[in-house]
Amino acid sequence: MNAYVFPGQGAQFTGMGLDLYENSELAKELFHRANDILGFEITKIMFEGTKEELTETKVTQPAIFLHSVILSKVLGDQFKPDMVAGHSLGEFSALVANGVLDFEDALRLVSKRALAMQKACELKPSTMAAVLGLEDEVVEQGCVETEGIVVAANYNCPGQLVISGEVEAIEKACEWMKEKGARRALVLSVGGAFHSPLMEPAREELAAAIESTTFHTPNCPIYQNVATTAITDPEEIKKNLIAQLTAPVKWTQSMKNMLADGATSFTEVGPGKVLCGLVKKVDRSIETISASV
Repeated sequence: MNAYVFPGQGAQFTGMGLDLYENSELAKELFHRANDILGFEITKIMFEGTKEELTETKVTQPAIFLHSVILSKVLGDQFKPDMVAGHSLGEFSALVANGVLDFEDALRLVSKRALAMQKACELKPSTMAAVLGLEDEVVEQGCVETEGIVVAANYNCPGQLVISGEVEAIEKACEWMKEKGARRALVLSVGGAFHSPLMEPAREELAAAIESTTFHTPNCPIYQNVATTAITDPEEIKKNLIAQLTAPVKWTQSMKNMLADGATSFTEVGPGKVLCGLVKKVDRSIETISASV
């Protein structure tokens, strides 16, 4: 069975999507439509922008979404998923790819999500940190024992977990992790504490937009970050998508469930090859393909 996975924030690079734009009339049309919907020329930033411009949340999220979704559409008959998943933001790309969301509706939601998250980040100093080389349970214990808001946010693969919360709490938690034998506990250069309780204002704002958007029955199951199991009910998909902003990305668990349900290959659709690498850390023998251009 063919599993298709879609990357999240952090996969952006200058020039992303340019080959698609130059070599496909369909891609060109969708990029122009995106510029109109967003109200600014995101194509100019994607193709020529600086690293700093591309890392602005209001740009990064729609840019990665556009690269992934337009690539999946350009693949045409080659794109035949039996199951899909997306890492954080990538869940929106996955939902367009499996027919749950229309391109325009999803892009509007992604743009609203990015702006809402940016606003939430500005309310309180917060950050994230990558912890390598510890069991998940140890990292979770460290979050509980650290004073302040700090939670497990991204279960990326065995031995790699990202924590999220208040700046001071994250720094204390990193020291705790190192004392417990973490190979690394590194504060990341991100805008704020994604997938933590500090994103509650963004969750509330996005919830209203998601509730008023039409979700169709999917062409194939999606393994959502919150649920980790095969989901096909549009109302359940909505609920999980809303919960995702303040809940952890359970990527390791999702990959294991996809493998258990019969996935024989994973194709990463969008910028970069990060997810291919994470899949290999769950099961080294599984076939991974990068459709990035």
